[in-house]
Formats: sequence, structure tokens, C-alpha cells
Amino acid sequence: MKAISNDKPQGVCATDFASIIGEENAVCLWENIEIDQQKRIQQAVTSGKPPTCIVYPRTQQQLAAVIAKAHSHNWRVLPCGSGSKLSWGGLVKGVDVVVSTERINQLIEHAVGDLTVTVEAGMKFSDLQALLAKSRQFLALDPTAPESATIGGIVATGDTGSLRQRYGSVRDQLLGVTFVRADGEIAKAGGRVVKNVAGYDLMKLLTGSYGTLGLISQLTFRVYPLSEASGTVVLTGSAEAVSQATDILRGSALTPVQADLLSTKLVSSLGLGQGLGLIARFQSISESVKEQSNRVLEVGQKLGLDGAIFADADEASLWQRLQERIHFSATESVITCKIGVLPTAAVEILTQVGLGLIHISSGLGLLQLEDKNQVLKVRDFTQLNRGFLTILEAPVAVKEQIDVWGYTGNALPLMRRIKEQFDSKNILSPGRFVGGI
Repeated sequence: MKAISNDKPQGVCATDFASIIGEENAVCLWENIEIDQQKRIQQAVTSGKPPTCIVYPRTQQQLAAVIAKAHSHNWRVLPCGSGSKLSWGGLVKGVDVVVSTERINQLIEHAVGDLTVTVEAGMKFSDLQALLAKSRQFLALDPTAPESATIGGIVATGDTGSLRQRYGSVRDQLLGVTFVRADGEIAKAGGRVVKNVAGYDLMKLLTGSYGTLGLISQLTFRVYPLSEASGTVVLTGSAEAVSQATDILRGSALTPVQADLLSTKLVSSLGLGQGLGLIARFQSISESVKEQSNRVLEVGQKLGLDGAIFADADEASLWQRLQERIHFSATESVITCKIGVLPTAAVEILTQVGLGLIHISSGLGLLQLEDKNQVLKVRDFTQLNRGFLTILEAPVAVKEQIDVWGYTGNALPLMRRIKEQFDSKNILSPGRFVGGI
């Protein structure tokens, strides 16, 4: 990535931003951005003129100054971290500048005894987990692209993963947030302790807002102790038997930290057998993990399901392969969707699709669909079952043809008023959220 040089023509915004940050490589013109990164940005914006530049502030104060400058000139901003989820959500309209927080990435405080951690938004998830592991703790999220995803990007997209079975969503684990408003002012909500009820709960509002309300700069989470042992059970077989096993697991006293239903194609592609799959992970002391795993295995045997227990390296490999298979498609034409249905409808959904995964308790999951017609068909079914289907990743042409969010609720006027309050000039990720917000 090349820095702006004095002998190269500079766009107005690039020059202004470079003067704010005053560091080499802090601002990069569009034509100097690496090709892979250009492609990621192009997947997030409507076709047309690309942004002038990408800006990399190193501090919260620099970030605030950059956004204030954009606000004063009415420049439209596309916020991002590392860019691993830039292609999620709706297409952003008329972007002038991309602002990345990936260099605002310091650990602020790890209160080991209080089980909390405060970090800057650009810290990578994998780096944070490595830091916490030194104290035998971890952040209980299971995001897409954990090696490259930043903490701020995970919160901005509400990307929890399968661990929500035991630990809840991003919103449940977030204790405090600092963010830069659209006018460049720095605001805070929550705090650094678990018992905190002061002020408006802006944390829930910013979580999953896709950078349309502000740029997250700092976050405080509750963390958890690492378990002594871990084990995963996989049951495979007929849809009816898998459904029965799932009902039994849901109604039992067993406490899996992750529990998902897997489509037939996903099961076979992972080499786990034939038919639908139920995967459940237990983490506790070794005796408890062994006992709970065996009980799930016994349930499967009574229902005529094939079963296997994975531990140690085999278990880690299984979950890594599962994530890679469900999140990353072999072809660019595949449409990746987030689904939410009543858990009782999950099995029926998975029999209609190729690759799919749905959490047994929340009914949330991911599907890979072939084309927009299949998207609309599955969306109709989910809405009949009081659910939703949202497109995460798809070719730009597909996102231009159909509504990415498919929202049918009655809260859109309220959402628009909130957007107006936070970003009256509509410069932050315009068009990326529900209803073109």
C-alpha cells in the first residue's frame, strides 16, 4: 500500500485527512489500494464512482477529527475494521471515503478478577483471545473469520456465532461502548463493570447497526474462565429422528455451549455421515463433559442415529472446518443468508436447502442459497413461520435486484427517526441498513 506523495495529484479529502493524521501510509488513494481490498470495498457499495481514499487513524481522537472533517464537507463515510464483513448488509450509496479502525487496536484494561476486558475496536478477535488465554479466560463469541475480524466489526454486525447457545448474543456480553458520532463528537455508554445500569442502553442500539449510527472506538466485555475439558457429539440420520433428538436435548438438563442442526449437504461435506446432523459441544470439568456427551450419544442410539464423539485436536479441527464450510463458498455466485425461525421449524428449513446450519435454541443460523429465486422462496417460508431471512453476502447485481433485509415489521419509522437523531446528514453507511437507512 503506497502513501500519498507530494508529486502525486491528491483528492481534496485525501489531503485533508493526511494533515489530520500526519503519518506515512495513514491515507491511501483508491488507485493505490491493494486489489483484494478494492474488491471487498466494491462488494459493499453501489456500482459507480469508487471512494476517493481509505483512511487509517491510529487514535480515538484522530478518528473523531476525521469524522468531523467528513461531516463538515458532507462526505459519505463507509466505516470498517479489517474489512472481513464489508460485504454484509445493503449496498452503501455514493461513498466518498472509507475509514478503517484496524490501527486503533490497543488493550485498555483487563480486569482479571472482575472478568472484564476493555479494548479498542480495531483489535483482532484472535489477538484478544490470545491475550485472555494467558489468564485462562476467553471472550464467548464465535464470529466469522476469527483470525481477521476486529472486535468493533463483530459488534457492528452483531456476529455472535454458535456460542450463543450458552453465553447469549453480543448484546448480552457487552458492558460498555465508546463511539464517534456522525459530527465527530465522542460519546460513551455503559461502563467497565458488570453491574451497570446508568444512562440509555446505547450498546444494544449500536450492536448490529452496521456503522450507520456511529463509529465504535472502544468496547468493554464480560469474559469467562476457560473450561478444563471439551467434547463434541455428532448425531446423523433421518430428519424425523434428528428432530426428536433435538427436542430431547432442548428439554433436558444438559448444558451444551454450542448446539446446531446441520443440513444433509453440510454433514456429508464434512465427512460426518449421511442425513441431517445434530452437533453439540460440552465444556466443563472432564467428568461432566464425558457424562453429558455419552448421554447425547445414548439418545441418538435409541433413535437409530449414527453417533460419534470428537475430542482434542479432532474436535478443534471439526469446528474450524464447519465454520469455513458454512461461511465461505466455493463460488462467487452463492448467496449467504442469515436466518431466524422458530426452532421447531429448523429441521423443515434444512431439508429444503443445500448448505445450512441453525442453532437449536435461538433458531438463528446461516444458509447458502443458489440464486435469488431460492432466496425469495425460503424467505416466504420463514415469514410464514414468524421468522426472517436476511442476505449477508451476494453478488452486487443480486443485492441491487432484491431487498437484502426483507424486513416486514412496523418499526421502520422509528428506525428512521433514530438515524436522523444520530446522523442528520446521512453520511454514515447510507443505504446499508434496513429500509435503505
